[in-house]
Amino acid sequence: MKLDSYWLDTAPPFLHGQQGPVEAGSDVVVIGGGFTGLSAALELAKRGIPVTVLEAGRIAGEASGRNGGQCNTGLAHDYAALAARIGADHARDFYRAYESAVATVASIVSEEKIDCDFVRGGKIKLAAKPQHFDKLAKTYESLLKNVDSEVELIPPERIREEVGSDGFYGGLVQRNGAQMHMGKFGVGLATAAARHGARIFEHTPVTGLKRLEDERYEVTTEFGTIRAGRVLVATGASQIGPLQWFRRRIAPVGSFIVVTEPLTTAQLDEFVPKRRAYVTTRNIGNYFRATADNRLLFGGRARFAMSNPRSDEKSGRILRAGLAGYFPKLADVRLDYCWGGLVDMTADRLPRAGQHEGLFYSMGYSGHGVQMSVHMGRVMADVMFGAAMRNPWRTLEWPAIPGHFGHAWFLPLVGAYYRLQDILH
Repeated sequence: MKLDSYWLDTAPPFLHGQQGPVEAGSDVVVIGGGFTGLSAALELAKRGIPVTVLEAGRIAGEASGRNGGQCNTGLAHDYAALAARIGADHARDFYRAYESAVATVASIVSEEKIDCDFVRGGKIKLAAKPQHFDKLAKTYESLLKNVDSEVELIPPERIREEVGSDGFYGGLVQRNGAQMHMGKFGVGLATAAARHGARIFEHTPVTGLKRLEDERYEVTTEFGTIRAGRVLVATGASQIGPLQWFRRRIAPVGSFIVVTEPLTTAQLDEFVPKRRAYVTTRNIGNYFRATADNRLLFGGRARFAMSNPRSDEKSGRILRAGLAGYFPKLADVRLDYCWGGLVDMTADRLPRAGQHEGLFYSMGYSGHGVQMSVHMGRVMADVMFGAAMRNPWRTLEWPAIPGHFGHAWFLPLVGAYYRLQDILH
């Protein structure tokens, strides 16, 4: 079993990175070569704006290339509960922002002809306990009435039509969702940006930021210094670089994934007959989907811990047990991949985007970042040049997480709290 991301291990190489020192200047410098940064670079380069991307590792090598491969409508919240908390208008706007985000991904895949196994199959949220179905029914009614006429409630007696498991008690289908190969998409997005003129430097961590005036910054790397007319910080949960202000506002929660050996078509027809993206209703739940080469990907927040080889391996054992619990016939299936990554979680699980001390930023996607990160890259290309109203998250305040100074010491406590909630509810 490889302790590597399946997406990254099976992606083609990126062949258009810049070599040599980082120097001179650029109208825009993007810190972070994940989906947000690459999408922004693509949009800016297509407009003829000089843009430079600085990535500490490989492009799309962290959250963008280490996730569950789902690209769906919907926030990291129950819609009905969110509407009750922040108001129907705000909840509707946020939900529609995710609809727009899925459309953005689809349009980029089409326009740039990115070969990334992009398919639309929708998402189903699966009731992991009998009592969870009543909550899904309320959410269904709220979505249907206010924002999404294509949702469908699957009653318990029909759930076997959707998933071959006795572990679920109904579900909620949201049809405006998609799946793709994250590594292929990341390389394709970077290649498209470079083709349009973006300069992309891999393995180039930022070590210093010096504000010159207004939005102009001097950006220092291990390989030279560049002057930027504007800077976009698109680093998510990264622990690298002089970004303490952002780190204090992000909880870097580990998410872990295993991928099976290739299964037969008959097996997949039994377990995931409609090839949707699947997610369960538990707080510490699971998500799964089939891949284009007939594997089953199965993930979740198996442990509230940072990702590293030892932690990933422990989480893999937990995920194997979870996979066997839902699909007993796969108890002895070979696992070919196991890996982890960091989710850039905010305290309220809503994204953040805006400006701080002249630095533009977009991050905090809270486990729903595939579509929103791509979308916000395009949006921030507008925001940096005066179109602030395009930012759907512009009105949200972003205080630091109390007691959080960069090291997420509180993660085990958060995990214990959510495990208790899953037992009680």
